[in-house]
Amino acid sequence: MAPSFEADIRPLFRDQDVRAMSFAFDLASHEDVKENAADIYRQLAAGDMPCDGAWPAEQVHRFREWMESGSAP
Repeated sequence: MAPSFEADIRPLFRDQDVRAMSFAFDLASHEDVKENAADIYRQLAAGDMPCDGAWPAEQVHRFREWMESGSAP
């Protein structure tokens, strides 16, 4: 079963992440994350996001699964 935004992806973004990235997109918004999924994934995979330290590989993988499941372009 593919990850869902509300249950699996949104909880990965802390409130501080949402605030820090608000200049570029709204990490609390399914539509904004979906539209920017490829860019967000590149930053997550490179360890550049969030700005205070990279996500564990499992979380990056979960985001990629969600993105590739058709939930994001």
